[in-house]
Amino acid sequence: MAPSERHLYEFIKRSGEVMTSNLPPRMMGALPQLVKKGLVEIYKKPTELWSAKKRKFVRAKA
Repeated sequence: MAPSERHLYEFIKRSGEVMTSNLPPRMMGALPQLVKKGLVEIYKKPTELWSAKKRKFVRAKA
C-alpha cells in the first residue's frame, strides 16, 4: 500500500465515517484505490430529516 493510501485509510479508520467532501484534498486521490482494494466503502445516506437529498460517506470495512 502506498503511503498516501495508508494515511487516508488510517484517517477514515480513526474517524469512523466521514463525508467525502470533508476528506483532506490531498488525500482524496487515494480513495479510488482503497475502494478497489476493498478496504473502504462509499455509501449514501440522508443528512437532514426533512430533505430527500443524500450525501456520500466513506467508512472502513474492517
